[in-house]
Amino acid sequence: MIQIIAVTANQDVVTNISIEELFQNQNRYLWYWIDFDQPTEKEICYLTTPLNFHPLSIEDCLHNLQRPKIDYFEDYTFFVTHSLVAKTFQKDELNLFLGSNFIVSFHHHSSMEVQLVKEKLQKNWTQYTVLYQLLDQLVDHYFPIVYKIEDRLTEIDENPQNKTMEVLLNDLFATRHHLLSIRHTVIPMRDLLYQLINTNKLTAVWNKREYYSDIYDHLLKLAELIESNREITTDIRDSYLSYNSHHSNRIMQILTIITTIFMPLSFLAGLYGMNFHYMPELHFRYGYFILLGIMAVIVLSMFLWFKQKGWFK
Repeated sequence: MIQIIAVTANQDVVTNISIEELFQNQNRYLWYWIDFDQPTEKEICYLTTPLNFHPLSIEDCLHNLQRPKIDYFEDYTFFVTHSLVAKTFQKDELNLFLGSNFIVSFHHHSSMEVQLVKEKLQKNWTQYTVLYQLLDQLVDHYFPIVYKIEDRLTEIDENPQNKTMEVLLNDLFATRHHLLSIRHTVIPMRDLLYQLINTNKLTAVWNKREYYSDIYDHLLKLAELIESNREITTDIRDSYLSYNSHHSNRIMQILTIITTIFMPLSFLAGLYGMNFHYMPELHFRYGYFILLGIMAVIVLSMFLWFKQKGWFK
């Protein structure tokens, strides 16, 4: 689907026109925005004719999930940017063609950010801020996703549902994977904004670079949050592994104590279980009870000694 927003020389905003009508009466319009929203094969052909974009930039549009970048061509500048899907933490590509009196957006999936900017533009259009508004919306929607990750890490750390160690570690590694996916979007976008605010090839951007610097500052903050959260996942993982190791050592200590206590008992039981005929204790009337008493004294003595050593703490 192709949606067009155009501004006439009389400062009127027009939306109900086709791309053929736009280019047949191109002199009538002061500025226009063409949005390729999940375009069909036929609609994609408009990128070649009548828009006449370079084949390399068209190829980048068709091959999804390119790295965020800026390419400068003779009549326009081509941007590859990324949005994030809150539910899946996956990234979607948004391609932009910026010319002196137009902007063209291209995306294979529905874009909430593009829709929001369209609504703002129809209320109060400013041709030089459309690129800023799109980038600003993309970056602003990164924050709730990162904050969601932070809340998830807090839940894993506090473990209010008393989940098992295995479940918690699985959740932790899944969260760390999501952080890595977000990082692969935020860091390249940060580099793109840095390149954008330090170029003098785009007059519209250069004249309003303080606005783009603000987006860059947001991306710096996001990058710091992501790195901080990754460190938190490492700390939580190390804490869980240390606790698990301590718990295993504790179990081994208890089993060792039980084994140690039963060693003399096993020796006595084995000694008097040999059934030699001339063992005098075998014919003693109270030998069985005396042996049980000796075993009880050994068990109690070893228990008290281990407790005094602090092995049961």
